Amino acid sequence: MLFRLMLLFTIVPFAELVLLLWLSDVTSWQFTVLLVLVTGVVGAWLTRLQGWQTWQKIQRQLSSGEAPAGTLVDALLIFVAGALLLTPGILTDAVGFSLLIPPARAVIKKWLSVKFRGSVMMSGQGAAQFWAGTQNSQNRHNEQIIEVQATHKTDSNND
Repeated sequence: MLFRLMLLFTIVPFAELVLLLWLSDVTSWQFTVLLVLVTGVVGAWLTRLQGWQTWQKIQRQLSSGEAPAGTLVDALLIFVAGALLLTPGILTDAVGFSLLIPPARAVIKKWLSVKFRGSVMMSGQGAAQFWAGTQNSQNRHNEQIIEVQATHKTDSNND
């Protein structure tokens, strides 16, 4: 995992730098700087707009008693989109803008739900229980979960 992160944090910036240098060579450095600034400003505006709409949707769902699980994933993806759009580059902007398109976000949400299906178990009234440790998902399905609610009572006569 650490190796993958190291590759991600070295290869992506290098590819972004190469693309930006190529674009400035094909057009001009002024156009490239303007493109980076415009995508940053437009991306921040769109992220703020969609983030606010998603926040309102979460509030509506909570007030009506619904669990906003899917909307919370939308909020996370919009946050990631904002971070990518504020990062200068062509690849990160393309991924960031795609995360702001609701049909594309729905595809990514579906992929994430398949990927993390064995890692999250829903229980009770929509409360997610996240598994910790290094067990694989096959062993987790064989475990029995017992929910317990305990109270501690003190006897006032024995003080």
